[in-house]
Amino acid sequence: MHFALIAGEASGDLLGGTLIPALKALFPDARFSGVTGPRMRAAGCETIASIDRLSVMGIAEVLPKLPDLFRLRAELVDRLSADRPDVVIGIDAPDFNLGLERRLRERGLTTVHLVSPTVWAWRQGRVKIIARSADLVLCLFPFEPKFYEGHGVRAEYVGHPLAEELAEPRSQAEARRALGVLANGPCLAVLPGSRGGELAKLAVPFAQTAALLAARLPGLSIVTPIAKPGLRPAMERAIAECAPGLDWKLVDGHSREAMRAADVVLLASGTATLECLLLDRPMVVGYRLAGFTAFLLQTLGMLKIRNVSLPNLLAAEAVVPEFLQQQLQPSAMADALQALLTDAAARDRQLSRFAAVRSELRRNAAQASAQAIAELIAAR
Repeated sequence: MHFALIAGEASGDLLGGTLIPALKALFPDARFSGVTGPRMRAAGCETIASIDRLSVMGIAEVLPKLPDLFRLRAELVDRLSADRPDVVIGIDAPDFNLGLERRLRERGLTTVHLVSPTVWAWRQGRVKIIARSADLVLCLFPFEPKFYEGHGVRAEYVGHPLAEELAEPRSQAEARRALGVLANGPCLAVLPGSRGGELAKLAVPFAQTAALLAARLPGLSIVTPIAKPGLRPAMERAIAECAPGLDWKLVDGHSREAMRAADVVLLASGTATLECLLLDRPMVVGYRLAGFTAFLLQTLGMLKIRNVSLPNLLAAEAVVPEFLQQQLQPSAMADALQALLTDAAARDRQLSRFAAVRSELRRNAAQASAQAIAELIAAR
């Protein structure tokens, strides 16, 4: 049995890294190859190409990388058409993977797409593309399969693997000791994203927000995990310019420990917001897209939801304050963070909704995904 897995970014590498052992449990002699990151490689997946070639988002941001992305997809079509894996599993990265899956499915290969594209949020016409591309869509969130009903798409809710991975409790005190953060006093974690483009747009307003909050709350300590070494200089510049003299610690990686250590978290919209929910930490979300990307979304009516962060979508209410585009104002974000630090009722409202979401997401996702893939193989 040969499985080909194509992951698009760090979150996809995480999902692939949990899925591979679950598939090995059902298919002990299986071979795995694909577009990988470190977690997938550690799980035993042979690397055809690095995940770094796919790690890009946005509309304006992706344009310079289009030639390489097209080359990579053509290379994968040729390689996988020749290798004939039993199942091709595209993990997230729908703009890349769905086109790849469609071409391979037309060549007689069985295709699975792990992580439903956000067709319920924007570009809903993509459901027709999905129907032509994937024999099976594995959905991480409970509201997604219903969208596919009537569209000829086999879709199954499997839960989210992070819900199991982050279920083991670790105390705030342990996390603070591990990171060297002050044991006493309020702590803010600042996570401005894992991509250079995100940091370029968020580092300064996030640093300004932290400076305002520190002026109001003496003794505030701040910790920021740096996702990649190349991102450290930009964060250091933002801190030096906007928040000099603060008790601010930068750590390489350890984003989850940083969130565990914190009393409240300021972070970019993305998978980290789900991790923050699963770690039971109150949060405020900020995000800013490139101007051209935001213009297209707004003027063409491509965005179909009012809230964009995963906690709000999963809770079906605006439980997490969101500050997007022009609303990304340091004073407003500092107000929201201060409320979560000083108002027990506001804090409890968030955390009680987070608890309900965590319960729903814990479904042994990797095992459920592997079982659904095995049933698809048996049926075909």
